[in-house]
Order: sequence, then structure tokens, then C-alpha cells
Amino acid sequence: MTYAMDAVRSKAVKGPGLKVAGVIILQFLLIFIFEILEYTFTKVGFFTGLAILVAFLGGLYLGRPGTSYTNAVNPPIALLVSTLIIMATVGGIGFSPSKVGLELITTLSAVAPWLITGAVIAWAAHFALLRKYARN
Repeated sequence: MTYAMDAVRSKAVKGPGLKVAGVIILQFLLIFIFEILEYTFTKVGFFTGLAILVAFLGGLYLGRPGTSYTNAVNPPIALLVSTLIIMATVGGIGFSPSKVGLELITTLSAVAPWLITGAVIAWAAHFALLRKYARN
């Protein structure tokens, strides 16, 4: 597993990579853009799920060593924040308590398999990188 991670990191970027703030912004913007595009045509689902998975993998691929924890934790938070922003603007429902809860549950249930898959990959990579750094 660590050999595969080294191979991925060696081909990623030639510079030092993204810092923690860069990984957060990358993941938030990727999820937000795909969610807003999908939300304007239908409800959130497949394409937002793919964006979440790409956000997890993009954070691993472009992040500096030491950003793997942020990469594993941030996409669900980015999804929550972007969903709240979209509901208040494009979604048109505002912040009425009864509709916010229902819309959050609907959005989460639509992308839950993608979140779980991405989280498993990101946490496995995080622990593999921690083990690699502990040996060195």
C-alpha cells in the first residue's frame, strides 16, 4: 500500500503540493460546483457523488505530506456547507427549520455511498501514510 502511495505522490505535482488550506478550498469548490450544477437541473446524486470521490482522491494526489487527515475529514463538511449555501440561494427554500432538515437528509442519502467509499479510501491512505512516517 505504501509503495502505491509513493508512486501516486511521485507523479502528482513537481512542487511541494497543496497545503491544508489549499486542500480544503480544492475540495469545497469541486463539490460546490458539481452540486450546484446538478441541483439546478435535478436533485443531487450521481455527479455530486463523483465529485466527492474525486475530491477525496484529488486531495491525496495534490496535497503535501501531512494533509491526509484534512483530506479525509473535509469533504463531508464541504458537502454540508455547500448544501446549506445552495438551499439558501439556488434552492429557494431558505432556512425554514422543517425544510432544511428534510433537504439535508435527502442530499445526504443521495450521496452517502460516495461519501462512505471516499472516506474508506482516504482514511486507509491516512493510516498507511502515518505508518510509513512512523517507520522513517
